Amino acid sequence: MTPESGDPRPARSRARLLEAATALLRSGGPSAVTVDAVTRAANVARATLYRHFPSGNDLLAAAFRALIPAAPMPPDEGTLRDRLIALVQAQADSIAEAPISITAMSWLALGGDMEQLPWRSGDSAEVRTLRERVAEHYAVPFEAIFDSPEAVAELVEVDRTQAAALLLGPIVLGKLSTLSEFDYASCVRAAVDGFLATHRRPAADVQRSE
Repeated sequence: MTPESGDPRPARSRARLLEAATALLRSGGPSAVTVDAVTRAANVARATLYRHFPSGNDLLAAAFRALIPAAPMPPDEGTLRDRLIALVQAQADSIAEAPISITAMSWLALGGDMEQLPWRSGDSAEVRTLRERVAEHYAVPFEAIFDSPEAVAELVEVDRTQAAALLLGPIVLGKLSTLSEFDYASCVRAAVDGFLATHRRPAADVQRSE
C-alpha cells in the first residue's frame, strides 16, 4: 500500500515495526522475529504490519538489511598485498564482532523461509533486496582493490566472486567453527598469500606492462 502524500503515520508505523523487529533479531535471532512478537513490541495491529510487509518473512529480511553494518573499505595506500590483508582483516573483525551478515547469509542459504524449500524461485522484493545488500557488503570493497592500477598491472584477470570466496571463505569457516582459539590474523595472511600466489602475473609480464 502506498502511503498518502503528507501523512506521516505510515512512515512512523513502519519505523516502529522495523525497530521492534531489529531489536528482536539482535536479542533472539531470526526465530524471535514473529508477527505476534513484532506487533506486540511495536504496539501496532497485525493489519498494519501486513500493509507494510506482505509477510513476516519480508519483515525479517528488512530487519536483517537494517542491521548489516557498512562494509569496511581498503586503505588507499600500501602495496597490493598490504591492502588486501588490511581489507580481509577488517572483514574478519566485522564477522567476529558483529556476525549479523553471516546470519543473514545462512538464512538466505536456507531459502529465506524455513517453511519452503531453499531452492525455490520467486523471492519477494524484500528478500531480493537483502540478497543484493549482502552481496554488495562483500563485493564493493574488493572492487575498489581489483579496479586499482596496481591490481590491473600485477594480477591476471580476476573472477570477482571467486576471489571473494577464496579470500573470505576461510574466515567465514573460522567463525562457523566456533573455535575460540581460531587465529584470524594468520588465516587472513595465508588466504591473501595463497590468492596472490595463484593470481599474480608472471614477473616478465609485469615488467612489460610497466
